[in-house]
Amino acid sequence: EVQLVESGGGLVQPGGSLRLSCVGSGFTFGTTTMSWIRQAPGKGPEWVSAIYDDYKTYYADSVKGRFSISRDNAKNTVYLQMNSLKPEDTAVYRCSILDGGITTHRGQGTQVTVDS
Repeated sequence: EVQLVESGGGLVQPGGSLRLSCVGSGFTFGTTTMSWIRQAPGKGPEWVSAIYDDYKTYYADSVKGRFSISRDNAKNTVYLQMNSLKPEDTAVYRCSILDGGITTHRGQGTQVTVDS
């Protein structure tokens, strides 16, 4: 059974930083494309970032230059380092598996709130 468990969310002031983690199990992590998506209150899901098995990374324009995705295959973990956070980054962040560009599995999510 595929499981994705996120952690690291919380309340942070504008301009602050957080690092999210997602531990995967039940699949071959090292050969899987991993991504982060978020959903703000009252809005649809928004793709944030992805990292392929060759470590190539991609970002939504809204987070480019502020967020950084990475992976540690030895720990079956994908990270999202978020810097210079803005109130509009407030959302539930979920990690997900991408297969052929389609999200096949996603975790329960971790809440990120950016507020002074």
